[in-house]
Amino acid sequence: MRIVCIGGGPAGLYFALLMKKHDPAHDVVVVERNKPYDTFGWGVVFSDQTMENMRREDPGSAAEIQNAFNHWDDIELEFKGERIRSGGHGFVGIGRKRLLNILQARCEELGVRLVFESEADSDLDFPDADLVVASDGVNSRVRTRLADVFRPDVAVRPNRFIWLGTRKLYDAFTFVFEKTEHGWFQAHVYKFDEQTSTFIVECPEHVWRAHGLDAADQEQSIAFCERVFARHLDGARLMTNARHLRGSAWLNFQRVACERWHHFNGRSHVVLMGDAVHTAHFAIGSGTKLAIEDAIELARLLREAGDVPPDMGALLQRYQEVRNVDVLRLQNAAWNAMEWFEACGARYCDQLEPPQFMYSMLTRSQRISHENLRVRDAAWLEGYEAWFARRAGVEVPAGQRPPPPMFTPFTLRGVTLKNRVVVSPMAQYSATDGTVGDWHLVHLGARATGGAAMVFAEMTCVSAEGRITPGCPGLYAPAHAHAWKRIVDWVHANSDARFAMQVGHAGAKASTRLAWEGIDQPLRDGNWPIVSASPQRYLEGRSQLAREATRDELEEIKGQFVAAARAAAEIGVDWLELHCAHGYLLSSFISPLTNQRADAYGGDLRGRLRYPLEVFAAVRAAWPVERPISVRISAHDWVEGGIVPADAVLVARAFREAGADMIDCSSGQVSKREKPVYGRMFQAPFADRIRQEAGIPTIAVGAISEADHVNGIIAAGRADLCAVARPHLANPSWTLTEAARIGFPDLAWPRQYLSAKPQLEASFRRARAEPAASAGRGSET
Repeated sequence: MRIVCIGGGPAGLYFALLMKKHDPAHDVVVVERNKPYDTFGWGVVFSDQTMENMRREDPGSAAEIQNAFNHWDDIELEFKGERIRSGGHGFVGIGRKRLLNILQARCEELGVRLVFESEADSDLDFPDADLVVASDGVNSRVRTRLADVFRPDVAVRPNRFIWLGTRKLYDAFTFVFEKTEHGWFQAHVYKFDEQTSTFIVECPEHVWRAHGLDAADQEQSIAFCERVFARHLDGARLMTNARHLRGSAWLNFQRVACERWHHFNGRSHVVLMGDAVHTAHFAIGSGTKLAIEDAIELARLLREAGDVPPDMGALLQRYQEVRNVDVLRLQNAAWNAMEWFEACGARYCDQLEPPQFMYSMLTRSQRISHENLRVRDAAWLEGYEAWFARRAGVEVPAGQRPPPPMFTPFTLRGVTLKNRVVVSPMAQYSATDGTVGDWHLVHLGARATGGAAMVFAEMTCVSAEGRITPGCPGLYAPAHAHAWKRIVDWVHANSDARFAMQVGHAGAKASTRLAWEGIDQPLRDGNWPIVSASPQRYLEGRSQLAREATRDELEEIKGQFVAAARAAAEIGVDWLELHCAHGYLLSSFISPLTNQRADAYGGDLRGRLRYPLEVFAAVRAAWPVERPISVRISAHDWVEGGIVPADAVLVARAFREAGADMIDCSSGQVSKREKPVYGRMFQAPFADRIRQEAGIPTIAVGAISEADHVNGIIAAGRADLCAVARPHLANPSWTLTEAARIGFPDLAWPRQYLSAKPQLEASFRRARAEPAASAGRGSET
């Protein structure tokens, strides 16, 4: 088979040598536009798994690469005059030039032809090739020529970076942050050989331009970076090896993801590999790993198929399917890490103290969890937990293990919660004419005794017309208040949990069936008139048409909110939440998807917020000053033209200025055209951004299902509380269970259930011990 690899980076060289090693009869050529020793960048990072794969595929080159590696275990942060180090992370690095030279030599040893300083503009330049591998990098000419086939999604990111080196040797993967008069710069630094460290400098575009770096040449840029990081460099100089590149050498990272990876051009099969088909941000150092493993997988498939694959197109499709699983996983992690570094100047650097900044940075990709940090460096994490506990007002005696972050107290106004877990409001559809009964007593009572710090009643409607369904509860009649008081009193008498009530009006989503009879479907009969910010049907062609509420109706509804707040205060509710999310009435004013009013309550965001803020102000005035009010918002509509997280920051800021104490950060359910991106803790980034940028405490909610999630969110400062919903439906004592699972014995149980506590804790101790015992048995010889 005749194979041409366009691009002499790690992907092209490694694939070439594997194919030639497998069958010396293959005619393999690598075409590279640069000279043999030209390369952009300094060191590259590998994973242990990639190295193991390389040892299996080609032991000779792997051994030489292994001998050239520099190993380090620690991550160090230099920030605000503090130096913080955490171990157990395990990296290996090698100079990019050294790596390429090893692969080049191995290719030549096996008989691969290497052609340097030769431009390959197109796959059509090689009409006799059976297979053309386009490993020509992030700016792939082959991919560009066949863009309609490969359908690349290229996202040019906002930060600028320059890839430099220094003779100062660092013994840890080091992150350095420095603030200038225009903003923050950060450096990603790691040693890759006995003389040199990589030193990548990154900053936001506006900071880069403010310093005039858009007009600076390479020498001026290097001199500037040396001044910014002078106290960290200790007199060492910064160097570039990109003088063969034109311009300043400051780049924007491009995230590349292709819908299709291969093509038949009429003569040859063409396949993309490495950065030509996918990129991963340097924040997690996986670009070279992905490139090498692409080469390994395609070579393996071709080896298994024989000298002449009977269906090359099907084989290349299989290559794409197999590799895409790992690529998507790493790209998602890299995206999270990349966004953290892009936002850190505005979101974290000024707001967080160094210990919490370190924790947030370590967990930025969401691949490293709280308990994973404990495995990597238990001493560091325990020290951080003690720091966090002290910040929460908990003194930890010397020698005593600190409480996990989720089990530290939190105080807002005059209310102190014993921990950071709250039971999310969840509709039960079991009220009668707005009156709650025994079901609600059992439902809320069980969860109040289950270890959570606070239980939220489901959205409690301020009028009969504002109910979602006939089974939804209200607080608009004396009978309602009496029924609710029975539950509030029971919770206070039988638990140390606080009781919260969420008040709302369903708006265009009112007058629908119980969930199990057809969620969001209009009633079969007995529908009542419904109103919204503007005329709309939630379910197009099926929902009842909501008409635009008049000014008089809005005044009446505002009064209903006030009356409900007063009633809640009188029956002893500890915490009130105003529901401004999910397409309900107040939410319908905020979103441009549902508000097309021509009066003062429509228009831009300021106008659309006017009515919800008027309602909030009236409710706040009626609610006791020592008790908190939170506001639930949809931080993302997940529909083009709707609310996005940047808008949510402005919404949260407006409510904060009006007197809100906390923002409960949900998303979606405003339009059926939504296309949400689900995943574990998928809404936590909204809580994080709002907390940092709007300067208000937040509640994270959504796919939070284990203690590790809660601890990570709270410890990183991504939110102050976590609202856990469905896990509490499955297990009313979810919080007690999770405390036992992670080995925290200090959470009080109801005395009636105390006999179960030691048994549950013992079962989890055995479960935690089994993996360690298995590992020990596996190491025996």
